[in-house]
Amino acid sequence: MSHREPIIRWGIIGAGRIAKTFAADIKHAPHASLNAIAARQLAPAQVFADEFSIAQAYGSYAELFADPNVDAVYIATPHSHHKDQAIAALRAGKHVLCEKPATVTPQELEEVIAVAIQEERYFMEGMWTYFMPVIQKAQQWVAEGRIGNLCHVKAEFGFSLPYSPDLREYDNRLAGGCLLEMGIYPIAMAWLFLRQDPDTQTVWHHSAENGVEDDVVIINSYGRDTATAQLTTSFRCKLNNYLTLIGDEGTISIADYWGGREATLYRFNDSVDRFNENRPHQGFNYQIEHVSLELLAGKLEPGCVRWEDSRAFQRQMAEIKTRF
Repeated sequence: MSHREPIIRWGIIGAGRIAKTFAADIKHAPHASLNAIAARQLAPAQVFADEFSIAQAYGSYAELFADPNVDAVYIATPHSHHKDQAIAALRAGKHVLCEKPATVTPQELEEVIAVAIQEERYFMEGMWTYFMPVIQKAQQWVAEGRIGNLCHVKAEFGFSLPYSPDLREYDNRLAGGCLLEMGIYPIAMAWLFLRQDPDTQTVWHHSAENGVEDDVVIINSYGRDTATAQLTTSFRCKLNNYLTLIGDEGTISIADYWGGREATLYRFNDSVDRFNENRPHQGFNYQIEHVSLELLAGKLEPGCVRWEDSRAFQRQMAEIKTRF
């Protein structure tokens, strides 16, 4: 790549697992570079910077927000902190890509969007799955009528995470629970393929010892002549973790769909088409490149994972929580 090509200079706040995926994959985004990393203490930020050859490490998020060599910030902290950190970054003049869920309530999301509009800065929720080639291929197959009329959307995301009140994922104060942590993926898939809120909804859930939900099953129906969605998320056990789109003429099946590499199209029991992606990375680069190109084009509102999409995720998760 010629250095004369325009690039967006990124900084990351939070030096955990998801930040490492971002840092590894940004190398595959031609219009992006990683200039800075910040953690709450300098030592872990410096270790992270050394591992990924990042020029600047900071021991506070405020220092990164003040860095003139950072155009956009990726927020990779617990979701209970997203609202305040996104607003601080936007107020500092940075564009923001925020790890999902963008916030923990619909009201928090509106606060962030209001600041993005006021500051004329870009804000997008990092639903990276929407940018994956296998998901886009599935959308294409559905649009082409390859499975006929879509009747059922089934999506699961669950991994065994033994209960401990000390874990962030189980911590009430950090908006713990499997719904926000992992359930957002199945909810986002139903929204992507159906683009509407359910008419009726049944929710079953199981609670951990401290009352945080650790298993949720959601059944949605979307009117008499449209589809149903069966959505499941769990900390209690590993689920099958498939996205299955069932039409009256065929089925699309994607294993580990959030970062999937293969989609299979079935007509009855026969595999009639297959899409494979052989990639040397996790797939975060697709969303990084997409956001970088939108920023270079001067866009302030995302064209994929739109604010209305994030609003739908928040609205639906808030509704599900009323059933607990």
